[in-house]
Order: sequence, then structure tokens, then C-alpha cells
Amino acid sequence: QVQLVESGGGLVQAGGSLRLSCTASGRTFSNYAMGWFRQAPGKEREFVAAVGRTGRVIYYADSVKGRFTISRDNGKNTVFLQMNSLKPEDTAVYYCAAEFGGIATARDYQYDSWGQGTQVTVSS
Repeated sequence: QVQLVESGGGLVQAGGSLRLSCTASGRTFSNYAMGWFRQAPGKEREFVAAVGRTGRVIYYADSVKGRFTISRDNGKNTVFLQMNSLKPEDTAVYYCAAEFGGIATARDYQYDSWGQGTQVTVSS
């Protein structure tokens, strides 16, 4: 399995921006489709965004479309989530996930590896 480490979370005011990073190690990064998920207190984990192995296939949850941008740099083994116009309802622990040989998907059960998560808190 690939090991994943997220970073970039923090506290931001509503309307602000954050950029999350997830760096992979242990396997060939370009063999993995990557996804971002989040889980708020008392809620189930939900899909945020996903990107295919080459970066050309991208999906977003409706709730973040137009505000968040997912991208990847295969040379740096890193996937990013640029989050703009943040809202208090975006507050959650954000996780990155990797699916070997896959295409971008919102189905969390298809992902093989998960990071430990990074907290994002948006104050009103």
C-alpha cells in the first residue's frame, strides 16, 4: 500500500482559503487515482473531489464545485486541494485516499489507502 500524509489544515475565517497537500510514498504515485474526503463531527464521511492518474479526469461533490480545485503533481508524489470561499459547513477532518489502478471515483470503498487526516475549521 501507498503511505499518505496530509498537511495544510488549520483555522480560517469564512470566505478565506486553504490549500491541502497529500504526499505519497512507498509506491509509484502515478499508478493511483486520488481522492479527498471529509468527515464532520457526528456526520458520515463524504466525498469531496477526485482526480485520475494523469490528472485529466476530475470529479467534485456538488457542495464544493466552483470553490475547490483538486490537482496533482506526479513528479512530487503529491495531490492538492485548493479550497476557496470557505464556509463554516466545510469544517471537517479532511482525508486523502489512493486507489491503485483506478479512475477518479466518489466511492470510498474503492480506495486502498488513507491518510491520517488534517483538521479544517472555518469560523463564521
